[in-house]
Amino acid sequence: MHDPTAIFRFDEHDVYIPMIVLEELDAGKKGLSEAARNVRQVSRFLDELMVGVDKTAIDHGIELPTSKYINGQKKAVAGRLFFQTKVLSGGLPDTLPGHGADNAILGQALALQKEHTEARVTLVSKDINLRIKASIIGVYAEDYYNDKTIEDADLLYTGLQELPANFWEKHGKNMHSWQEQTRTYYRVHGPMVRDWHVNQFLYQQDANGLEAIVRKIDGNEAVLELIRDFRNERHSIWGINARNREQNFALNLLLDPEIDFVTILGPAGTGKTLLTLAAGLAQTLESNRYSEIIMTRVTIPLGEDIGFLPGTEEEKMEPWMGALMDNLEVLTQSQEGGNWGRAATNDLLRNRIKIRSLNFMRGRTFLNRFLILDEAQNLTAKQMKALVTRSGPGTKVVCLGNIAQIDTPYLTETTSGLTYVVNRFRDWSHAGHITLMRGERSRLADYASEIL
Repeated sequence: MHDPTAIFRFDEHDVYIPMIVLEELDAGKKGLSEAARNVRQVSRFLDELMVGVDKTAIDHGIELPTSKYINGQKKAVAGRLFFQTKVLSGGLPDTLPGHGADNAILGQALALQKEHTEARVTLVSKDINLRIKASIIGVYAEDYYNDKTIEDADLLYTGLQELPANFWEKHGKNMHSWQEQTRTYYRVHGPMVRDWHVNQFLYQQDANGLEAIVRKIDGNEAVLELIRDFRNERHSIWGINARNREQNFALNLLLDPEIDFVTILGPAGTGKTLLTLAAGLAQTLESNRYSEIIMTRVTIPLGEDIGFLPGTEEEKMEPWMGALMDNLEVLTQSQEGGNWGRAATNDLLRNRIKIRSLNFMRGRTFLNRFLILDEAQNLTAKQMKALVTRSGPGTKVVCLGNIAQIDTPYLTETTSGLTYVVNRFRDWSHAGHITLMRGERSRLADYASEIL
């Protein structure tokens, strides 16, 4: 019910499905929820596997069509799919309370252990309490790990790397530098290059140290480009300047026409939405690179839901877009012309910034749009794919989020759709990622996020 393709994910291992699991699937197939859709897909997969298979083949196990790359060669590494075809004596302890589906599954696992003493029977479940009960009665149980993009959220790619003090000593030999249209490039060789990724930022801690982005990697050779410094007052974007190194890196990604997909992670108050909106407005209203800004987010409440909201799609989304309104206030304050000027600017911005609901994204194509997805940590990998594939020619997609603030049940830091895309896009030459570290909201917000 969590991942419909789960039966194909166990490589050479055999998969056993008790009859009670099929009953549970049947009970969960009705409805429009993600779980109900997954159940219906599982049923279709099982139905396809059953085509042309007789009772004898079912008893001996149905071959699963799985394959895997070993040393660059695609090899079939298939286990078999077994169904419960006979009554197995469970042997559950009499003291075990309850008579539900969980106990029936545990009984099946115990019976299989007794029948197949030569093999290790593993119960795989996303249900934590079922895994605890299994461990208590002596059944080996595991979580389902295939949906995890990484083992630990601390291992997530940050998009930047500090260079050691002796970097130029080891990588400065045979270095070649040149300029193209006011941009400075370096071609460097050395052992560190193999650990870099395209569009990763490199920096040195010194006051005048190197700040560059990796543009190309070829073996142990890389092309670096010096980045623009948006911390300088003269290079402000829509009246906004970067306040720290990571914000400067983020603005470089947001304003780069060669980068189509940007992910920005960071705790509350690090400036994710403000920087993105400023970059979007500058490129939409000043340079006309994009025709409009589209902003969307997942509508999951922090507390109890307040019920149905009246009005059009845009009006229904308005309460969810408080972050947008707060940041627009900051961006329009710097505009000159007093109250009249600000009112005119607000009207112009409302015409060029559209608020859209994720629920109606299926089948749409956005051309030359600056698409901002706020609170992206609450999306599943499937929802993230559905949204990113909406982008047409000339569209830039920016995903913002904080994986420490996930409100969706069943999602964790390692299974979030935001973690998924950060990991999958890190070697694509038209995608960039940065993790913001320092809060710039206020001293109170900084202290609260650290101490609470």
